[in-house]
Amino acid sequence: MKDKLKKLLENAYAPYSNYQVASIVVMKDGKEFHGVNVENASFGATICAERVAITSAIAHGYQKDDFKSIYVMVNHEKIGTCCFLCRQVIFEFFPKDATIICMNKEGIDKTFTVEDFCPYPFDEENFV
Repeated sequence: MKDKLKKLLENAYAPYSNYQVASIVVMKDGKEFHGVNVENASFGATICAERVAITSAIAHGYQKDDFKSIYVMVNHEKIGTCCFLCRQVIFEFFPKDATIICMNKEGIDKTFTVEDFCPYPFDEENFV
C-alpha cells in the first residue's frame, strides 16, 4: 500500500500549503478507491484526500458499512492524521472496528480504529 500511496501523492494539488495528502479506501470486497487533496485559493473549497476516496466509493454504489479500512499518507516526515471533518465522514461510513492507517512520506505508520480515532462523534444520538 505504501508504494501506491507514494505514487498517488504526486497527483495531489496543494500549491498553497505544499501539504500533499493521498488516501486509499479499501472496501470489504477488496475494491480500492483513491483520493488526493485538492486545494483552492478559496480555502473553504478545498477537499481532503480522505473525503475524495470515500465519496468516490459512494458514487460507485457502495454503502455505509461496506468500508474496511482507510490509508492516509502525507508528504512530510511527521505522520499526519485526518482532520476532524474527515473523521466525522469516516465515522459516518466505517464500522467502529475498521482501521485507519496514517503514514508519513517514508511509510512509517500508526494504526487506529475508528472508535479510538473518533471518541466523541456527532451521530444519530445527537438528534432530539
